[in-house]
Amino acid sequence: MFTHITVGANDVEASRKFYDAALGALGMESASGPDPKGRYWWRTARGAFAVGKPIDGEPACHANGGTIGFHAKTPEMVQAFHDAGVAAGGTAIEDPPGERNGAFGTLNLAYLRDPSGNKVCALYRAG
Repeated sequence: MFTHITVGANDVEASRKFYDAALGALGMESASGPDPKGRYWWRTARGAFAVGKPIDGEPACHANGGTIGFHAKTPEMVQAFHDAGVAAGGTAIEDPPGERNGAFGTLNLAYLRDPSGNKVCALYRAG
Protein backbone atom coordinates (compact mmCIF):
# COMPACT_ATOMS: atom_id res chain seq x y z
CA MET A 1 0.00 0.00 0.00
CA PHE A 2 2.74 2.50 0.88
CA THR A 3 5.72 3.46 -1.24
CA HIS A 4 7.44 5.51 1.43
CA ILE A 5 7.06 7.24 4.78
CA THR A 6 8.92 10.39 5.78
CA VAL A 7 9.10 11.91 9.26
CA GLY A 8 10.44 15.27 10.29
CA ALA A 9 13.35 15.79 12.63
CA ASN A 10 14.79 18.88 14.27
CA ASP A 11 18.12 17.12 14.87
CA VAL A 12 18.55 15.05 11.72
CA GLU A 13 21.86 13.51 12.80
CA ALA A 14 20.42 12.31 16.13
CA SER A 15 17.48 10.78 14.24
CA ARG A 16 19.78 9.17 11.65
CA LYS A 17 21.82 7.60 14.47
CA PHE A 18 18.64 6.34 16.17
CA TYR A 19 17.18 4.80 12.99
CA ASP A 20 20.50 3.32 11.85
CA ALA A 21 20.66 1.49 15.20
CA ALA A 22 16.98 0.53 15.56
CA LEU A 23 16.41 -0.43 11.92
CA GLY A 24 19.84 -2.10 11.78
CA ALA A 25 18.58 -4.42 14.54
CA LEU A 26 15.81 -5.41 12.11
CA GLY A 27 18.37 -6.27 9.43
CA MET A 28 18.24 -3.04 7.40
CA GLU A 29 21.35 -1.38 6.04
CA SER A 30 22.44 2.07 7.20
CA ALA A 31 20.76 5.06 5.63
CA SER A 32 21.78 6.53 2.32
CA GLY A 33 22.09 10.28 2.04
CA PRO A 34 21.73 12.94 2.73
CA ASP A 35 19.81 13.68 -0.44
CA PRO A 36 19.71 17.23 -1.89
CA LYS A 37 16.95 18.14 0.62
CA GLY A 38 18.98 16.83 3.58
CA ARG A 39 16.96 13.63 4.11
CA TYR A 40 18.34 10.22 4.96
CA TRP A 41 16.69 7.13 3.41
CA TRP A 42 16.39 3.48 4.44
CA ARG A 43 15.22 1.40 1.48
CA THR A 44 13.92 -2.13 1.09
CA ALA A 45 12.33 -3.98 -1.84
CA ARG A 46 8.92 -3.19 -0.30
CA GLY A 47 9.28 0.54 0.44
CA ALA A 48 11.35 3.32 1.90
CA PHE A 49 11.54 5.36 5.10
CA ALA A 50 13.13 8.80 5.39
CA VAL A 51 13.93 11.37 8.03
CA GLY A 52 14.80 15.03 7.49
CA LYS A 53 13.99 18.62 8.36
CA PRO A 54 10.52 19.70 7.20
CA ILE A 55 10.70 21.18 3.71
CA ASP A 56 8.52 24.15 4.74
CA GLY A 57 11.20 25.30 7.20
CA GLU A 58 8.91 24.97 10.23
CA PRO A 59 9.96 22.92 13.28
CA ALA A 60 9.34 19.18 13.11
CA CYS A 61 6.67 17.74 15.38
CA HIS A 62 5.27 14.25 15.83
CA ALA A 63 1.80 13.08 14.92
CA ASN A 64 -0.35 12.72 18.04
CA GLY A 65 -2.00 9.33 17.66
CA GLY A 66 0.31 8.27 14.83
CA THR A 67 2.53 5.19 14.87
CA ILE A 68 4.92 3.79 12.26
CA GLY A 69 5.35 0.02 12.51
CA PHE A 70 8.40 -1.82 11.19
CA HIS A 71 8.31 -5.56 10.42
CA ALA A 72 10.52 -7.82 12.52
CA LYS A 73 11.37 -11.33 11.31
CA THR A 74 11.66 -12.78 14.84
CA PRO A 75 10.65 -11.91 18.41
CA GLU A 76 14.36 -11.50 19.19
CA MET A 77 14.56 -8.75 16.57
CA VAL A 78 11.75 -6.89 18.36
CA GLN A 79 13.83 -6.83 21.53
CA ALA A 80 16.98 -5.89 19.59
CA PHE A 81 15.11 -2.98 17.92
CA HIS A 82 14.04 -1.75 21.35
CA ASP A 83 17.48 -2.09 22.92
CA ALA A 84 19.34 -0.52 19.98
CA GLY A 85 16.84 2.33 19.74
CA VAL A 86 17.09 3.19 23.45
CA ALA A 87 20.89 3.02 23.31
CA ALA A 88 20.84 5.42 20.33
CA GLY A 89 18.73 8.11 21.99
CA GLY A 90 15.17 6.77 21.77
CA THR A 91 12.71 6.56 24.65
CA ALA A 92 10.87 3.38 25.65
CA ILE A 93 7.11 3.92 25.86
CA GLU A 94 4.00 1.87 26.64
CA ASP A 95 4.42 -1.70 27.91
CA PRO A 96 7.85 -3.37 27.88
CA PRO A 97 8.73 -5.25 24.67
CA GLY A 98 7.00 -8.59 24.38
CA GLU A 99 3.88 -10.56 23.52
CA ARG A 100 0.44 -8.99 23.35
CA ASN A 101 -2.80 -10.89 22.77
CA GLY A 102 -5.75 -9.08 21.27
CA ALA A 103 -8.11 -8.71 18.36
CA PHE A 104 -5.25 -9.23 15.87
CA GLY A 105 -4.01 -12.43 17.54
CA THR A 106 -0.66 -12.79 19.27
CA LEU A 107 1.85 -10.11 18.38
CA ASN A 108 5.32 -9.36 19.68
CA LEU A 109 5.79 -5.58 19.92
CA ALA A 110 8.18 -2.88 21.12
CA TYR A 111 7.28 0.82 21.09
CA LEU A 112 9.71 3.76 21.12
CA ARG A 113 9.79 7.50 20.57
CA ASP A 114 12.60 8.64 18.29
CA PRO A 115 14.69 11.72 19.22
CA SER A 116 12.07 13.99 17.60
CA GLY A 117 9.11 12.35 19.38
CA ASN A 118 7.81 10.21 16.51
CA LYS A 119 6.21 6.98 17.74
CA VAL A 120 7.61 3.84 16.12
CA CYS A 121 7.33 0.15 16.81
CA ALA A 122 8.75 -3.19 15.75
CA LEU A 123 6.18 -5.93 15.22
CA TYR A 124 6.55 -9.68 14.83
CA ARG A 125 3.46 -11.73 13.98
CA ALA A 126 3.78 -15.53 14.20
CA GLY A 127 2.38 -17.56 11.39
